[in-house]
Amino acid sequence: MKHTTISSQEMRSVLASLFTKHGFSKEQANTLARIHTESTVDGIYSHGINRVPVFIDYVKQGLIKIDNTASKVASLGSIERWNGNKASGVLNALKCTDRAIDLAKTHGLGLVALRNTNHWMRGGTYAWRVAEQGCISILFTNTIPNMPAWGGKENRIGNNPLVIGIPRKNGHVILDMALSQFSFGKMQSLALNDQELPFEGGWDNNNNLSKDPKAIIDSGRALPVGYWKGSALSMVLDMLATLLSAGNSSYKIGLEEKETSLSQVFLCIDPTTFSDTELQDKLLNEIIQFTHDSTPMTIGDRTFYPGERTLTKRAKSLKEGMQVNTEIWEEIHQLLS
Repeated sequence: MKHTTISSQEMRSVLASLFTKHGFSKEQANTLARIHTESTVDGIYSHGINRVPVFIDYVKQGLIKIDNTASKVASLGSIERWNGNKASGVLNALKCTDRAIDLAKTHGLGLVALRNTNHWMRGGTYAWRVAEQGCISILFTNTIPNMPAWGGKENRIGNNPLVIGIPRKNGHVILDMALSQFSFGKMQSLALNDQELPFEGGWDNNNNLSKDPKAIIDSGRALPVGYWKGSALSMVLDMLATLLSAGNSSYKIGLEEKETSLSQVFLCIDPTTFSDTELQDKLLNEIIQFTHDSTPMTIGDRTFYPGERTLTKRAKSLKEGMQVNTEIWEEIHQLLS
């Protein structure tokens, strides 16, 4: 596959023009362009630049309501319910993230449960945002059913991403994981580059576990991380997102032709509620150092804490530009013309 080197400034400019062309306000377009670019800078092409054509397709179909915004429907102290009104998943998630931060700064803990929203792209986006405000985050969303529950054949559960962020002076800790062994976005990125998965990631149409991302995408059946454990965790996160938001479950989402009207949870904790922030940083560093001191299984290799490699990738991309799939970049320019 051919690649084109793109700077973050160029990508943001092109995407802002694209989103403006398709009806978003200048402010919204700039925000969407920044979020998609930042995900790409961090190496998450699957939920950055590669996702843009799908996003525009959703806008054209009216699945993303560009004139709508998220609105609060219920409040009880530090807990709120919001309706996304099928607006942009990114814009909704940013709004609810900021609201959860505000609640945490007021009460020590804040929870916003959001229903009727669209794909939030990279979940880690919001954990980084929360960490920059000095708060801990636990965030999750449900999805269309795209994995079999353990022991079953048909898709009954979602790869429901789970995101946990912990602020730290020397580099925030950010866990961003789908509950499939590999997200479909990651598999699509590898398929675009004709690459295999490093481990089995799902079933092919012959019911065999496979490393071929194209075969797994074709079957639509991803492998739960941790096998039966991931299957159970997926179900529980779906239950929590559905109950707290009074929104759609993966079952209900799957009844629609396209993945829309999702349910999400944004939980933030302000650690400064306790007057021992120096101790907190010390404890985090002890855990990270203990892990870093582990003897590598392969000479020259090492261990990392969640989010550590993202910082390295970010610095490299900002300095050297991003290697974007040429076909994707050309498709985006066609959408702009």
